[in-house]
Formats: sequence, structure tokens, C-alpha cells
Amino acid sequence: MLRFWDRAEAAREPEGWRILLDGKPMRLPDGTPLLVARETLAEAIAAEWREAGGTKGGKMSFADVPLTRLAGTAQQRIAPDPAPTAAALAKYAEADLLCYRAEAPEALVRRQARAWQPWLDWAARELDAPLRTTTGIIHVAQPPDTLRALRGAVASATPEILAGLGIAVPALGSLVLGLALARGRLDAAEAHALAALDELFQAELWGEDEEAAARRRHIAAEIALAARFMELCGDP
Repeated sequence: MLRFWDRAEAAREPEGWRILLDGKPMRLPDGTPLLVARETLAEAIAAEWREAGGTKGGKMSFADVPLTRLAGTAQQRIAPDPAPTAAALAKYAEADLLCYRAEAPEALVRRQARAWQPWLDWAARELDAPLRTTTGIIHVAQPPDTLRALRGAVASATPEILAGLGIAVPALGSLVLGLALARGRLDAAEAHALAALDELFQAELWGEDEEAAARRRHIAAEIALAARFMELCGDP
């Protein structure tokens, strides 16, 4: 699409913050004005639109405004009924990446234990959700109380945080890492390094594959976007 506005700014309203394009409210695809709860997010979204397309008449796409897309997802798709999104994310607890450890080589076994176990310990301590580990790919059933606690942790999140987790958790393959990211215990680069630990280990052994590296860069960018959005939205 072509840029049709000169000015983009955040504006305080009684019910929250709107983003104005040349004084008119930005609208979602269904025609509803976008409304966000926090000034930090509103200002960041306005900044996206100030940059998008360069100047009036310039070309832009919605890839240029990723925070807007996430905010729109939260408002339009999640907020009316958060339960399905929360339930889908909670399912990741049943096969969390951190619970599935290598049998060999010993160097990888040690690296996984050293890097991943502290985050399972964090989940047990902070979320009251002790998780079982196993080796190989055979499914390990998690305690019902643990799954209940993790469902509660996800269900208590705001629609905005759920939107961020909706990107972060699948990208990481781990609900534990996603929740740690949402709560500010991990930054995006740390979370991605933990999730990509096996791939990075193999790259050290056998050399880098450019296709795999490109895929990791894409995933890292998605995690970084989710982390920034959740930080701008405030506490989960």
C-alpha cells in the first residue's frame, strides 16, 4: 500500500491510547480503532507508522509495522475470548523442549543439563510447576498439578501478553522459556540460544549450514519481536 499520512502520533483517550494518522484514529481490518493500554506501546506503534513508507506516497507493507500487527491480534482475535489461545499455549507444557535430553554425546548431555535445568528449577520454584525430564524422544507425562499450574500461569496473562507468547512459545518450543521471557527473566537472545542449543552444538561439530543459519536468524527475529512487544505491554 502507499503511505497516505504525514503525521503519526499517540493520543490519550479515557479508555486507553489510540494512534492517530493525520489526526484520525488508526483502524483495524474490521473497522474498529486500535486501542492499547500503555503509553509505551502506543508511542512505539506510532513510531512504526512514522517510519513506514518513508514519506507520504511511499510504499509500505504490514511487515513494516509488526507491533501494530501484534496489538491488532490481541485486540481483535484474543481479547474477545482469550481461553482458546491460552489453552493452545498451555499444551506446550506437555512436551516442553527443556524436558527432552540427548542420550549422547556426553558433551551435549552436559551442555543441556547445565543450560536447561536452571529454567526447570525456576519453573518449579516460581510457577509451582516441577517438570519431569527424559532422554530421547519418548513422551514423558507431566504431573497433573504441574500442568494445572502452567495453565493458570498462561490463563492469567493479558491478551497482549498472550499475543506475544503466541509467537514466542512456538518459536522456542518451550512454554517455560516463553513464560521466563514474558516475565523478564530472560532476554530474547538468551532465550533463543537456549532453544537453539542442539542446533548450535551440531554446527560446532560439523560446520554451519547456511539454510539452517537463515532459519535460526528468522526465528531469532520473531523471538525478539515478541519480547519487545511483551516488554512494551508491561507485566503479564
